[in-house]
Amino acid sequence: MNRARIAVCLLFFLAGAAVGTWTARIPAIKEDLGLSDGRLSLALLAIAAGAVAGMQAVGRLVDRYGSSRVMIPAALLQGVVLVLPAYAVNLGTLAAALFGFGVVHGVLDVSMNANAVEVERAWGRPIMSSFHAVFSIGGFAGAAAGGLFAHLTLSPTVTFLSVGAVVALLAAWAAAWALRSRPAPVIPADGVRTGLPKGILFLGVLAFCCLVGEGAAADWSSVYLREDLAASAGFAAAGYAAFSIMMTAGRLAGDRLAARFGPVALVRGCGLLAAAGLGLALTIGHPVAAVAGFGCFGAGLSCIVPQVFSAAGHRDPAFAGRALARVASIGYLGFLSGPVLIGGIAELSGLPRALAVPALLAAFVALAATALRTRTAEPVDS
Repeated sequence: MNRARIAVCLLFFLAGAAVGTWTARIPAIKEDLGLSDGRLSLALLAIAAGAVAGMQAVGRLVDRYGSSRVMIPAALLQGVVLVLPAYAVNLGTLAAALFGFGVVHGVLDVSMNANAVEVERAWGRPIMSSFHAVFSIGGFAGAAAGGLFAHLTLSPTVTFLSVGAVVALLAAWAAAWALRSRPAPVIPADGVRTGLPKGILFLGVLAFCCLVGEGAAADWSSVYLREDLAASAGFAAAGYAAFSIMMTAGRLAGDRLAARFGPVALVRGCGLLAAAGLGLALTIGHPVAAVAGFGCFGAGLSCIVPQVFSAAGHRDPAFAGRALARVASIGYLGFLSGPVLIGGIAELSGLPRALAVPALLAAFVALAATALRTRTAEPVDS
């Protein structure tokens, strides 16, 4: 079972590395194709559209064929589709390449989380947070690799080919050690189990609330420190750095905390930490307090999504793939809409008040933490 856990870690790492590498080379792609900010944003929407499409399509495949038969081909393809944007010649071809990247990433995201749930079940204690920590570490590694290639003035093509080859090798390693999952139990012919278990949509809402906060921290933390608190450009970047570092640290500690306190108490405590940390920072209105607040916000959010995914996957093995697909899709919409929501509210009432929204959503998650309590599956109609 150690090998199965390592295999899942490899998949989470390579998925994060692929995203981090692409993100680091966006400026070079933008310059090579002569895209304006607006036209680039259209291309970036293709990733989101592809990811949501992939997540929606893969749930039934995971339940029908088993997660391992889906995630390994997707992991191998992740290295291939990473290369495609480097060969784009205009906005249309870039959007098509990024849509393909998003589809594969969405398929891999759901299937590897489903396999992680199976490994966690066999392991006998919580280990989901560690997998998500590895994804964050992979993102750092991919961004660092992309930055190094950029520093050496090497082209995006060389960057993506190099990292894509590493991704393919990691996928092959994972394929050798992965837990060979079985298809989900056959649904009875009487038609009683005709849809997702109860509570899955609400778990998706909790993921949405958290990922609104992640998207807001990524896009608005530096702006808040720079423009509202008059921090220097360098210090303004410390807000998101603190958020990211504390999120990774929280996920590394999350499994031990979940084993000791249980998922309900952990999520409740994390939600309160996130809400209080960001809320107090906004109230104080000082750059140092803001950095500390975003650090607390990252630590608070760190364990919530892994626990939500774990709860969704364990709710009913017959629908684990579809349940994870639904939760991941709703959560991803939160990550995409969060920055837009914050921007719209900031336009009306100022950024400090707008950033209070993620804090309030974290408080809501804390109040609703009992939704993660283990229960007997009670399927409902789709």
